[in-house]
Amino acid sequence: MSTSLIDFLAGGLLQLGWWEMLLYLLIATQVTIFTVTLYLHRSQAHRAVDFHPVVTHFFRFWSWLTTSMITREWAAIHRKHHAKCETEDDPHSPMHKGIGTVFWRGADLYRAARLNREDIEQYGKGCPDDWIEHHLYTRFANAGVVLLLAVSFVLFGFKGVAAWAIQMAWIPFWAAGVINGLGHWWGYRNFETTDTATNLTPWAVWVGGEELHNNHHAFPSSAKFALRRFEFDIGWAAIRLLSALRLARVLRVAPTLRLRPNIHMPDAETLKALLAHRFQAMTDYQRNVLAPALREEAAAAGAKLRALLPRKLRKGIADDGRWLKPDARAQLQAWVEARPRIRGLLEQRRRLADVLESRGHDAAERLRRLQAWCAEAEASGVRALQEYAARLRGYALVQA
Repeated sequence: MSTSLIDFLAGGLLQLGWWEMLLYLLIATQVTIFTVTLYLHRSQAHRAVDFHPVVTHFFRFWSWLTTSMITREWAAIHRKHHAKCETEDDPHSPMHKGIGTVFWRGADLYRAARLNREDIEQYGKGCPDDWIEHHLYTRFANAGVVLLLAVSFVLFGFKGVAAWAIQMAWIPFWAAGVINGLGHWWGYRNFETTDTATNLTPWAVWVGGEELHNNHHAFPSSAKFALRRFEFDIGWAAIRLLSALRLARVLRVAPTLRLRPNIHMPDAETLKALLAHRFQAMTDYQRNVLAPALREEAAAAGAKLRALLPRKLRKGIADDGRWLKPDARAQLQAWVEARPRIRGLLEQRRRLADVLESRGHDAAERLRRLQAWCAEAEASGVRALQEYAARLRGYALVQA
């Protein structure tokens, strides 16, 4: 075998070194992550941002070239995830599929979900439906990654083949495995949402902002995922840059909450803010009403809180034990029943949630029920509950 042929097989036409190949791989995988988080997720699935047609077509092409995922199918599966989250119909819930299955076989779950054409029809509306989508990106969905393999080999030799293999594993591992799996199993929560979504870390620039999964489930239609000062969403930074270049138009971001002082009765502004920030209201209740009451129960019993109530059961209090196993849920219920004060606070929380989540009442009736709830909380004699009601009355949205 000639030296020139060996050189070509090893390094292709460009003969890049390992450090140069690493730089290429970092750039290529980051562009793929941006394609998923900016285009497939924030733009197509949730309609939070629109991109210039040039940018949109680049993302469509790059998705075809590097992932073989079809826009309509991806958006449909993700929308169903939100609509059926943490139920048996959720395409990739660790609560029902198991963390091991979602983490290691997330791509298999995606492929299984895309076979349900009724779901694709129901949840995939509004995605690209033009000639190139039908005759190339959908009809020859796998041709893109085959083309990428050929180009990678010609340009970089067997180094390119190795880089291509890493690219093929990047989205299945980080998106289908880590985000869909660990993002519903481990991490911290800013908001007590009705699912198990967590933020994996305040920043992870290699996954495009998707690590802030709890924030996203609290405000699904927001183009911005970072909601705390210490959090950084690199995807939002990219959107801001594209907006400055007039290549993107932000349609929705999470509304900002403000607190008005000395509001003696909930009003229309209060209700509007609560409906937009119902998860924040539930989070405030957990932290400012239930958590202090639990600590006081422990102090009265002369014990530390972890001895009075194990951590797993304490976490279960935040959602009435919804995600606990049956025996642990029964243990929590028995513990609550033996403590009238805690039982009363949980009942107050349930009634507030009913007000915020009810669908059968108009705004006036819902406001009346909210005012009645606040009046009862103020008359309860429980200081933490009274202070919470006073805070709640002052909720309002910052005017755009």
